[in-house]
Amino acid sequence: MGKQQKIAMEIAIRDFNRFSRTKLHLEVQNSRGNSAQTVVSAMDLAQKKQLLAIVGTITQSEASLATEINKATKNTPILSLSSFAPITELPSSPFPQLIQLGDDINIQMQCLAAIVGHFKWKKVTTIYEVNSRFSYDPGVLISLSNSLRHVGSEIVNQLAFPSLSLQSRIENELNQLKKKSNRVFLIVHSSLELASVLCKKAKQMGLMEKGYVWIIPNEVASLLDSVNSSVISTMQGVIGFKTHFLETTKPYRKFGFRFRRRFAQEYPEEEENNTPSVFALRAYDAAIATAKVTNKSQGKFNMKEFLDENLHQSSTFTIINVIGKSYREMAVWSPTHGFSKNFVEHEKMEVNKSNGYGGVVLSNIYWPGDLHSVPRGWTNSNEEMPLKIGVPANDAFAQFVNVTYGDSKHATSITGFSINVFKAAIKNLPYHLHYDFVPFNGSYDEMVNQVNNKTLDAAVGDISILAYRYHLVEFSQPYIDSGLNMVVVEKPNKSKQTWMFMDAFTKEMWLMMAAMHVLVGFVIWLIEREENEELQGLGAMLWFLVTVIFLAHREPIRRPLARTVLAPWLFVILIVTSSFTASLTSMMTVSQLEPSVVDIQTLQKRNAAVGCDENSFIVRYLIDILKFKPENIRRINSINGYPAAFKNNEIEAAFFVAPHAKVFLAKYSCEGFVQAGSTFRLGGFGFVFQRGSSLARDISEALLSVIENGETEQLEKDMLSNSHCSLSDKKAKESSPLGYQPFLGLFCICGSIAILALLYIMLCLTLKNVENLVKYMRGALIQLWRIRRWITTHCVGIYSKVQSRSMRGVNVAIEARNSAEIVIDSEQVPRVAEVV
Repeated sequence: MGKQQKIAMEIAIRDFNRFSRTKLHLEVQNSRGNSAQTVVSAMDLAQKKQLLAIVGTITQSEASLATEINKATKNTPILSLSSFAPITELPSSPFPQLIQLGDDINIQMQCLAAIVGHFKWKKVTTIYEVNSRFSYDPGVLISLSNSLRHVGSEIVNQLAFPSLSLQSRIENELNQLKKKSNRVFLIVHSSLELASVLCKKAKQMGLMEKGYVWIIPNEVASLLDSVNSSVISTMQGVIGFKTHFLETTKPYRKFGFRFRRRFAQEYPEEEENNTPSVFALRAYDAAIATAKVTNKSQGKFNMKEFLDENLHQSSTFTIINVIGKSYREMAVWSPTHGFSKNFVEHEKMEVNKSNGYGGVVLSNIYWPGDLHSVPRGWTNSNEEMPLKIGVPANDAFAQFVNVTYGDSKHATSITGFSINVFKAAIKNLPYHLHYDFVPFNGSYDEMVNQVNNKTLDAAVGDISILAYRYHLVEFSQPYIDSGLNMVVVEKPNKSKQTWMFMDAFTKEMWLMMAAMHVLVGFVIWLIEREENEELQGLGAMLWFLVTVIFLAHREPIRRPLARTVLAPWLFVILIVTSSFTASLTSMMTVSQLEPSVVDIQTLQKRNAAVGCDENSFIVRYLIDILKFKPENIRRINSINGYPAAFKNNEIEAAFFVAPHAKVFLAKYSCEGFVQAGSTFRLGGFGFVFQRGSSLARDISEALLSVIENGETEQLEKDMLSNSHCSLSDKKAKESSPLGYQPFLGLFCICGSIAILALLYIMLCLTLKNVENLVKYMRGALIQLWRIRRWITTHCVGIYSKVQSRSMRGVNVAIEARNSAEIVIDSEQVPRVAEVV
């Protein structure tokens, strides 16, 4: 880095001196790892010569120290090229003349945390280099810790190395890391030299194999273009981030050509690795800006004008993956837009809006050990040993966990709803998990204690999450809601509903029956009314309709057509009456049943015995929370034992967690068992893990995916569908009123016959009375003609009289008007007066 910065500033000074009258000189001093001492030496130089500015990788603390030593030169500006935390965050500036040009270290830590959050690693190990600069900036780890907290991760191990570390010390420290379970290593701060040694030793010691993760910082990743193949070979699979800048612009290509040529002249042994990095570009820009400001200010440095030169720090980083002889650029990240596939997409803001913690932008990563899937980031103390997952061997509800033993140890079969949910969650993990199910003979409390004592890595089964009970272990996300339900038997109820018989049929069915009955009765009455004296009149027809319903009509049906209409309707009445009787009987039976026990208080007053699973936490819950007497609790070890216990009056109620209650009622509700009382909320079913286990969080996130895509719901339906008796189906069959759909075919047949008969009888009546109809119509027409004639004659006479009267009135009016005109004219005739 120092070599590149030196060459870049020399080029900048040469460019300036070539076109300016003012000539500047670059005084170069090697800090040799002690920048503060070099700054002090530069201050001494400022007292002897005209020193415009000090440029280098200088921290705020070093600048402040130098100022205290040489207060006489406090106005000499210091341009820092190192990464930094913004000085505005400090209560007061330690050195007002310090201008920091490097990247914001807080944003770098956010980028590092974004990568960790993207791959969902919950715990990381940090490695950093301690030197004169970094020892005065512990806020970097604080910034990283805060950023990791936002993505649900934390630092579990820290490892610090001096700049000139012995290889034996590096080996010892890496050996200690190898013994720990965490496998995500973040090199937070390091020189390229130390990072290459670390990766080389890690590769030799097997810490670059499958399952390990190494992330390098900006100051290392930005210099990978300047290292040889031996360094690259030790970093295969490493990912990192470096400051993003455009390498395709014309100014950069021109600068790169001149830089490589001068670098090769001064350092011929490194001719193959002389690509300018962002550090060289930043040093060149700082030197050029200093020269321009000095020229404008007539040989003096002006801070305001310098800041106006637009030397802005970059907040965009390129994510890289070391592979082969170089590295591959995977994505671009910024704190405002998160990850995007490339810079063009990033500029268009077609990016992930979740700040980089989700999505599939960082895909197809080449991991250490040629691993193609995302490493899980942790391991057991012995990777060869699979995780031991305990399952209850004597679960009362085999639908959830069922352990069956074969002839050999490997022939043991473990199935059930809880097992299927666990396997579905494992499939959603971003890494492969090697585990074995271990049957456990004992209670749930004992199995959880085994997890707490680290005899088992985890426990799977229908284990309810109870914070007050299990506070020494961790639970996953609940995969099914839980609660405590009371199940009792049904008994007769004397209360009845006054209008219950109306609920046997739907309203549509009642209306359909009434309409069809009236139609059939009207057609029969119309056919029989002339020949059958007993069916004449409205009253006779209404009585006939009533008696037909009960098949008790005594009126004889004489005409064959009427019998044809009546016969199918009698069949329909028979079918509908039978269905009505069955539906009403079922509804009355259901309405006469009620729970034998209404609530828990009733059980406690009776001092009644209750039953529950002997291995369940419910025993303790009934005693500690619900205050049942221990001697009144009967422990039943099988789901099939509850019906016999109810029948033999050993218990009056049974307590189940809600999922168990569903299974029990699905199987035995037809035998008269119902749920009673309120539900006591207890959390839900989950999986148990050791305290601090990373797998608990990973499983929780995987379970959320399984729940959201509906897989757990389908698994629950499959579990309940195997039952022979469904409570919901039973209630639907017993209490739902009948509609007209089952009888629609019969109604159509009867309606069609009745309508055809009605059309036939209307036609016969029309043909039979055609002569009378003609006479009637002829008489009606004659009568209409007479009425028309009388109206015409009467209207003409009246019209003539009105017309004559009108004419006389008109004539009188005309004469009156003429007379008036004559009078007016006579008054207007001029008169001649004779004057004597």
